[in-house]
Amino acid sequence: MTNPILVKKILHTPSEDIFSIFETSNKIYTFLNPVSYLVAMENKPLFAEFDGIFADGSILVTAINAIYGKQVIRRSFDMTSLAPKLFEYAEKDGKPIYIVASKQEQVEAAMKIFKERYPKLVIAGYRNGYFSSDTEMDAEAKHIVETNPYFLIVGMGALMQEKFLLKVKHAGFKGIGFTCGGFIHQTAKNEIDYYPAWVDKMNLRFVYRMYKEPHTRKRYLQAAFIFPVKFIWERFFG
Repeated sequence: MTNPILVKKILHTPSEDIFSIFETSNKIYTFLNPVSYLVAMENKPLFAEFDGIFADGSILVTAINAIYGKQVIRRSFDMTSLAPKLFEYAEKDGKPIYIVASKQEQVEAAMKIFKERYPKLVIAGYRNGYFSSDTEMDAEAKHIVETNPYFLIVGMGALMQEKFLLKVKHAGFKGIGFTCGGFIHQTAKNEIDYYPAWVDKMNLRFVYRMYKEPHTRKRYLQAAFIFPVKFIWERFFG
């Protein structure tokens, strides 16, 4: 029985030696949790174009371990996982970063916070993640390619952020791109260290986010019931 494309991508994405990813250009990566996994199941051709997919969250990690008998490591674009490693690497080696995410006031606030914590970080550019038209989106993709940042970080919500990151790659981007979900708007609220240490240690990040961000509760509860059924069905009958 072959593994479905999404799980195959996760299993083939290096998660232990993250710095090997930082040193291999012309690639793009995204992250899936149980909520976004359901979205990805409906858009497999799009997600198949990504060079790698990380398992974001202990629930998806546990599901892959239990259903497929494969060990994977949780990787999220937040300060408990991949983000600090990327910022430290970029700051140390002078690698420019470009960010497209959230609302304009939020991304501007996040930039100030990043610069305070990483004063030598090179910001090649940034803007909000809201576009009025495909024409504006195409123009931004072209601008990013011309700017040529080493890292591109995109946070526009599941599916839209993947579509935009692919658009930039198709336009000729040669750097390394990552989606980041809600990382920028969390940082903008002066919560760059969004999860308390005890929450991270006990793998209660999704519970904590439901508490902090009430608008996430509906989709997390939907995933709690729908994700296990579809994940198991995909494994044995998909």
